[in-house]
Amino acid sequence: MRNRKLIVLLMAMVFILGAVGLSFSDQEIKGTVSKIVGNKLTILDSMGKEKTVKIKDLESLKEIKVGDMVTVKDGKVKKDSS
Repeated sequence: MRNRKLIVLLMAMVFILGAVGLSFSDQEIKGTVSKIVGNKLTILDSMGKEKTVKIKDLESLKEIKVGDMVTVKDGKVKKDSS
């Protein structure tokens, strides 16, 4: 019985942390595009961490290619001019 409660508690924590993570997805992310799959970009940030983001504005995705420096905010990607 105790193990079952522990498993339920752990599952609830994972769900809550997942929901909190989604709320931070609207943050601005800057970095270099390392992979493009469908409407998802994988970006290597300045700290060397890869982050995958879903792009809502597919028109803005058409001009992006691997190796480009980009900024992603609110599901929109913008190519940096540096």
